[in-house]
Amino acid sequence: MLNTEFERYYHQVKHRQKRDTLTWSALLLVLYFAAGSAAEFNLFTIWHSLPNFFDYMLETLPTLHFPVLFADTHTKGSLAYWGYRLPIQLPLIWETLQLALAATLAAVAVATVLAFLAARNAWAPAGVRFGVRALVAFLRTMPELAWAVIFVMAFGIGAIPGFLALALHTVGSLTKLFYEAIESAQNKPVRGLTACGATPVQRMRFALWPQVKPVFLSYGFMRFEINFRSSTILGLVGAGGIGQELMTNIKLDRYDQVSITLLLIIMVVSLLDMLSGRLRQWVLEGEK
Repeated sequence: MLNTEFERYYHQVKHRQKRDTLTWSALLLVLYFAAGSAAEFNLFTIWHSLPNFFDYMLETLPTLHFPVLFADTHTKGSLAYWGYRLPIQLPLIWETLQLALAATLAAVAVATVLAFLAARNAWAPAGVRFGVRALVAFLRTMPELAWAVIFVMAFGIGAIPGFLALALHTVGSLTKLFYEAIESAQNKPVRGLTACGATPVQRMRFALWPQVKPVFLSYGFMRFEINFRSSTILGLVGAGGIGQELMTNIKLDRYDQVSITLLLIIMVVSLLDMLSGRLRQWVLEGEK
């Protein structure tokens, strides 16, 4: 009798789960098509335009000839001829890396302070907590590209608009991640220090900070990788770095230089992903 009731209950639950899955899937599908219709998104247009995309990518491929592959920069078809702008592009790659690193370091420091002011278990006044959360919500709502356009209009073309755009958006994003990590920390060490008469600052320093520090480091490294990719896009609006070189090559139809610029960006991003992953593992887990 008990097994029969259990089987009936099991089939009822299973039937309800299937019904809910189908209902929500159908609803999401309807919303997807409705959003696509409102945004005038058309898969057929993309399909018919794909040949144009591939034609452009083929035009960016360099014309290399094996007999003269290692000739000088004046010989058409050589690697040196293809990379004749490397003396200009390599410093711009370095500038982009510096831009991403500076913005990330500044944002991590600011976001760490703001996160402890925004966390519910960090004993900040409710008004301060609400104000900080509203501020960082605004900062991360504005995309980096929008910030960059605003700062280019204010400060002119260069690295300063890119730094400010990356730093502000990173502060908004990291602060949210940081204060959520603080609120997820274990409460037992906090209660222990409270019983010993510790002040709120001491509780944050010795109970919460040791728990969230690895998470903060991990998010900081991840954001550094994101900021390098974003800084290449910010260069398209004049915010400095290799993105500005890429935009110049596209506007002037220097197709071979578009390809080598993209290749440089891909190589640096891949190397950066690998190095930051190793560094993150070394910092969080220690040298084995």
